Amino acid sequence: MQRNHTMMQFFEWHVAPDGKHWKRLKEAAPELSKAGVDTVWIPPVTKALSAEDNGYGAYDLYDLGEFDQKGTVRTKYGMKQELIDAIAACHKYGIAVYVDLVMNHKAGADETERFHVVQVDEMDRTKEISKPFEIEGWTKFTFPGRGGKYSSFQWNFHHFNGTDYDAGRKRAGIYRILGENKSWNEKVDHEFGNYDYLMFANIDYSHPEVRKEMIGWGQWLVDTLQCSGFRLDAIKHINHDFIKEFATAMKKKRGDDFYIVGEFWNPELQACRSFLDRVDYKIDLFDVSLHYKLHAAAKGGRSFDLRTIFDDTLVQSHPMNAVTFVDNHDSQPHESLESWVEDWFKQSAYALILLRKDGYPVVFYGDYYGIGGEHSLPGKKESIDPLLYARAHLAYGEQDDYFDHPNTIGWVRRGLPEAKHSGCAVVMANGDPGEKRMYVGTHRAGEEWMDLTGNRDERVTIGSDGFGVFPVHGGSVSVWARNTDHQN
Repeated sequence: MQRNHTMMQFFEWHVAPDGKHWKRLKEAAPELSKAGVDTVWIPPVTKALSAEDNGYGAYDLYDLGEFDQKGTVRTKYGMKQELIDAIAACHKYGIAVYVDLVMNHKAGADETERFHVVQVDEMDRTKEISKPFEIEGWTKFTFPGRGGKYSSFQWNFHHFNGTDYDAGRKRAGIYRILGENKSWNEKVDHEFGNYDYLMFANIDYSHPEVRKEMIGWGQWLVDTLQCSGFRLDAIKHINHDFIKEFATAMKKKRGDDFYIVGEFWNPELQACRSFLDRVDYKIDLFDVSLHYKLHAAAKGGRSFDLRTIFDDTLVQSHPMNAVTFVDNHDSQPHESLESWVEDWFKQSAYALILLRKDGYPVVFYGDYYGIGGEHSLPGKKESIDPLLYARAHLAYGEQDDYFDHPNTIGWVRRGLPEAKHSGCAVVMANGDPGEKRMYVGTHRAGEEWMDLTGNRDERVTIGSDGFGVFPVHGGSVSVWARNTDHQN
């Protein structure tokens, strides 16, 4: 039988910049595998602006912690060989690895160049607010530390369509680069009139040399790391046709099971559907809509109607293309898209993504191991592990929903004969304590069930009619399953 897949995002924004993160991954692999995680999404592996940068300030995509550039050989996360060793350790324990790719922009250019631009309105990038003029911009990338190894391609202003700094005048702004066939790409998100430009030197995917180089790099990266998939950063800012072209090329290179998920940060479901149509379903998307529903439920408390938790979400409309998550490095406190799901609802939120039949769920490193930095938060491993156990061993078979009360909902997974002792009953409440009478099967009559979360101490005996009455504390979740010695 097909076992449930579970991904972990193996980083948070404030992971210590000590160059030891690939070693942490290697050491964590056996424990993650035992917990039920069979995929990890790792942060950008390529050389960035500095040894402290998380990787999203991408500098040299061919430097995986191998060359002395930007004042460092290693990346924030470690050396190239440590990365390769960590991926090999993951494979040894049956864990696939997805690599985060930053393909929207480049940062930390080696030299400036002079070229013509127009300045545009930051709130409407289709609106020009200057006549054409010349600036000195950081757009020339020669990668002197690498010396042409792996790729001789060097970047200049022809390969970009926008930048944000005029070094000559020491002035920031959004500058659209002028030239033949130069404009913002139309096949991007339409926020701010046109959201092609996000930051740094913006890569121009209308340029054939750029497309060829980036596809060649993707193929090189797959071969070098032997990874199983990619997570594509900030794809609402990248030419959607290029995303399709890139995904097609990667699958041709590695096979159709090479997995790609994109970060299309738009809570509007119709925009996500349109994007999936445009890329011909070559990639999956993170369910941003569901994340915001979980955030709203946590904020709303008992005023939130739990029956509506999956309304207008990607996992409801496109279950085969939805990667579900509770929080990530951008939504964590004090970050750019802060929308943190509060502690009281965190375990319930994870039950909603881990224990249902639809969606490909992601456990966030910051939730599991904790968040570092100035505003540190402890991890919730103890409350997530029982859910991971239930997903790996119990959450199989048909799903029956009991979404019949605004503050207390439940569902049953019937289990499968080939998964021993499988099946579970989940009940959660965001108001007063509650209970759900739910059917788990007449063949279970007389069985004693326990709450795997440990939130409830009592046992539930299944009646001769196959029903059990499963209680839950207010503002809590309980996961009921057959009481076996293994689970005690």
